[in-house]
Amino acid sequence: MNNRNINANRTDDPAANPDPITKTPGSHPVGTGIGAAAGGAAGVGGAIAAGAMAGSAAGPVGAAAGAVIGAVAGGLIGKGIAEGINPSVEHKYWKENYSSCPYIYPGTSYDQFGPAYQYGWESRSKHSGKSFDEVEEDLGDNWKSARGKSNLSWDEAKPAARDAWERIEVVYMDAADEDEAASAGEEDEEQ
Repeated sequence: MNNRNINANRTDDPAANPDPITKTPGSHPVGTGIGAAAGGAAGVGGAIAAGAMAGSAAGPVGAAAGAVIGAVAGGLIGKGIAEGINPSVEHKYWKENYSSCPYIYPGTSYDQFGPAYQYGWESRSKHSGKSFDEVEEDLGDNWKSARGKSNLSWDEAKPAARDAWERIEVVYMDAADEDEAASAGEEDEEQ
């Protein structure tokens, strides 16, 4: 191997710190690694903060790299929860329970509200880490393309979408938190 090629990538300028793969300046592998680890442990918000904070000690590019890696890892957590949602189970639950909801008028068919419930649970998994209120305007803007054969306006569908969103938080998110806590407890017992 030619030593001249190796030395051509080196610099006395610590700010340049070129990435060993892309050769772009500002590589900060420690910030990137911390962001990824935090992403796996704490989800998107904590990962971005931890990755950015650790990377910022080494420079702005390290902060950005740590934040991106943390966001990707946190996103994978959300994807895992989304894959755990069973649409057949959700439709069955809502078919059996929708008529007792205060926004349902007597004689209203599930076919009108089913798409709103589905939109709610699918949207919850797509917007991991956000509240319904934070994304409600976007959901309303996209309701016409998501509603299928339902004739409901967004104002009529919104309570059903919110209920399905909140059910996902209670049934799936809380269960994931309990599993994580149980795993942590098992690890503590082993030590």
